[in-house]
Amino acid sequence: MFGRLRARSRRHPGVVDVLWLAPFMLASLGTLAMIAFGPDSYKGGLGFWVYPVMGLVLVAPLFWRRSRPLTVFAIVSVASFGQWLAGVDPLPFNVAVLIAMYAVASLRSLPWAVAAGLVAELGLALSFGRMTTDPDPTSFASASVFVVAIWIAGIYANTRRRYLESLEERAERAEHERDQQARLAAAAERARIARELHDVVAHNVSVIIVQADGASYAIDSDPEQARMAMQAIAATGRQALAEMRRMVGVLRTDGVAVEEYAPQPSLSQLDELVAQVRSSGLPVDLRVVGVPQELPEGEQLTVYRIVQEALTNTLKHGGPGASALVEMEYGLRELLLRVTDDGRGAAVAGRPGGHGLVGMRERAAMFGGSIEARPRLGGGFQVTARLPIGETGRSRAA
Repeated sequence: MFGRLRARSRRHPGVVDVLWLAPFMLASLGTLAMIAFGPDSYKGGLGFWVYPVMGLVLVAPLFWRRSRPLTVFAIVSVASFGQWLAGVDPLPFNVAVLIAMYAVASLRSLPWAVAAGLVAELGLALSFGRMTTDPDPTSFASASVFVVAIWIAGIYANTRRRYLESLEERAERAEHERDQQARLAAAAERARIARELHDVVAHNVSVIIVQADGASYAIDSDPEQARMAMQAIAATGRQALAEMRRMVGVLRTDGVAVEEYAPQPSLSQLDELVAQVRSSGLPVDLRVVGVPQELPEGEQLTVYRIVQEALTNTLKHGGPGASALVEMEYGLRELLLRVTDDGRGAAVAGRPGGHGLVGMRERAAMFGGSIEARPRLGGGFQVTARLPIGETGRSRAA
């Protein structure tokens, strides 16, 4: 509630100023009425027109106290000092000095706040010296305590405002660092994959080129030697493919032992993945909407890995009693994949430094798709992937 009120006050500062100053303005109007319709002694020998002008000079600058607190305090202080020189007793208008002093204490640095407090105390001493022939230290001390209390309230408001600003700045900096770490993680992973792929591909392609050259020379004179060279080319190609797949798997394990090489999973194995996750203690449902379409092997692998990573995060961070739902919706040009859970791990699954969400985005981007991961209203987490299919998906993947 207080947060909403603070946000609205920031959007409409002029309205807030009017509401805060309304009681003071009403008291000032009451003072003018009392002077206008009261005995002539209230006027102190001055014409009535002097008092509205004095009230305007003291009250009107307060509407700019947020943007120019020092200027406003200087105007009301000089006006009050002129009033003292003219021999006019203090009026409710002069509370403007305390309001302006509070603005300086709450919006400016401590030296300016101390200077404003001393000026207000000096004005209070001058007023008491003019009003009483026999000064009463007790009355002056009571009024002085009131002034100091307002000054301390302004200092406290200034300290709290700076503290909240520092918290907001720290939160923005943490968010920026988190995004930067995610970008650095993605860039480092891409660079490492590129380096490893370069080494693997360069070595094996060199072997393939040598074998192909030998086969081309021996194909007429020694067909058996050419056949052996072609077999070596096929074996080297398979070995290169296996090494590349194994190397990418190592990049994703983060210290976990690498599994033996096996064919890459496809959409036909999603049921097995869901059954495996169910056996681990997480209730999972799989729903397919629309007419399934044939997808390239790489895109099928991407869908499988996204589902696997999302369900793994639910297992790790969902907590007891969590359940998950995997939905696949086939459209004419797009496959919509949603993995939702009702666990409690929304704040942890996307923690800075993790490579799960980064990896999913990298896989989807390879085929021109996108990934959105966010907490759900009411609890849980949702991962939404959109991947082009049909001719669109094949052209983007190419």
